[in-house]
Amino acid sequence: MIITIITFIIVFGILVLVHEFGHYYFAKRAGILVREFSIGMGPKIWWKQSGGTTYTIRILPLGGYVRLAGADDEDEDELRPGTPVTIQLNDQDLVTNINASQKTTLFQGIPLQVVDSDLVNGLWIKGYVNSDENDLKTYNIAHDALITEHDGTVVQIAPKDVQFNSASLPARMMTNFAGPMNNFILSLVVFIILGFLLSGGVPVNSNKIGHVNSNSIAAREGLASGDRITRVNHTKIENWTDLSTAISTHPGKKITVNYEHNGKQHTTSMVPKTVKQSNQKIGQIGILEETDKSFSARINFGWQRFVEAGTLIFSVLGHMFTHGFSLNDLGGPVAIYAGASQATSLGFTGVLNFLALLSINLGIVNLLPIPALDGGKLLLNIIEAIIRRPIPEKAEGIVTMIGFFLLLVLMILVTWNDIQRYFIR
Repeated sequence: MIITIITFIIVFGILVLVHEFGHYYFAKRAGILVREFSIGMGPKIWWKQSGGTTYTIRILPLGGYVRLAGADDEDEDELRPGTPVTIQLNDQDLVTNINASQKTTLFQGIPLQVVDSDLVNGLWIKGYVNSDENDLKTYNIAHDALITEHDGTVVQIAPKDVQFNSASLPARMMTNFAGPMNNFILSLVVFIILGFLLSGGVPVNSNKIGHVNSNSIAAREGLASGDRITRVNHTKIENWTDLSTAISTHPGKKITVNYEHNGKQHTTSMVPKTVKQSNQKIGQIGILEETDKSFSARINFGWQRFVEAGTLIFSVLGHMFTHGFSLNDLGGPVAIYAGASQATSLGFTGVLNFLALLSINLGIVNLLPIPALDGGKLLLNIIEAIIRRPIPEKAEGIVTMIGFFLLLVLMILVTWNDIQRYFIR
């Protein structure tokens, strides 16, 4: 159980961090201020401020997030009128640090009771010094000033020119798309790594026999490595999938096999051995698939697995839209934990395969045009491009909040359904 929990934390953490790093990297390139890059959730246990970004490690080792200036947070709640803060000035009498937290103190700071402030356009703060209503002062704020939020997190303020909506539309679209894109890249890379971990080479999926086990049914009937099976009973065999299906569905039953050996056609009959696998009886004759150990074959293996996984996910989504929605078609953290348990039992390659499948799944689901998801944000970007004017921030905020609320409700329902599926029933 401990190994499963560790596997779950690592897999879930890698998925989210890779996703968020995509947003982080392209936001930085677009000149958008990334105010915080967090590893984990909940109360922070370590932080470091560098290059305008506050890097934090939080106590719950589950994923992480990035805060983009003007997109994911605002400072107004930190500096409401009447809020007691402490400010620090530089040699030019510009405010370089605003402490709105009671958890920390500023060395030689000036106590100020906020009356009004503008941390976006005008960059100023007005208040009563030492809460003395006869001593009202206005201070100009440095462009890169820091603000200590109520929970003690130190981040850089977000002037208008470094906010998300100040970037060009293509830059914002790329920033929104970068998270899912990173998940696709991770999935493809992991599938390719799996190809290189196959010591015997990658399956070719042809009708050619790669190896015949000694003393097997196939060996006794004269089949050898390199032979091509062209037909089983009346079924034409073009690849290993066809062959595997034709043999496995006839356990203990006589089959007729047509095969090519040294350029000549042969026919033989045999009875596949009955083997129990996953509570089902299947037929086996003791042959192994042809493999390829070349570099290009291993790369192609990873690509094919990536395409197959993506196709499967799209087919599931299509089934949901055409045959009706069911909570059993979805899975949340509980389902991921259950999957991690199964993957762990298969060893390191099982965990890697699980990671690759989840990563492409996360990327595709995030691109669905649902408000609050990356796909919903991209849809708003496309609408903006069509109407050739920015969507009002208030309207965009309302749509995003509605989407977030619906996703939250869906997450609760999915989690409860997963608990019932995996732990109660």
